[in-house]
Amino acid sequence: MGIPAERIERLFALAREAVVDDEYDRARRYVARARRIAERNRCGVPSELSRRACDDCAVYLRPGKTSRVRTRSGRVVVRCLECGSTARYPYDGE
Repeated sequence: MGIPAERIERLFALAREAVVDDEYDRARRYVARARRIAERNRCGVPSELSRRACDDCAVYLRPGKTSRVRTRSGRVVVRCLECGSTARYPYDGE
């Protein structure tokens, strides 16, 4: 793992801590900075981390605080409470 990947993971960890402390603007800046590092170094954000942030407003998604999570037949539906965008991911319930 290279330096950009380590920085991206660290910034997402800081974003998670900021959301726990109810500092959503700081969490949004951390996520935006992590995405900028990934873009600049052409490494991409890992999928397990990219699903934790809203694509439109870059807020860190935490169920119950900044997002609503529902399970539908064969998929998970995540709705951002900041901007209202919806993301759907496949889910195998077995």
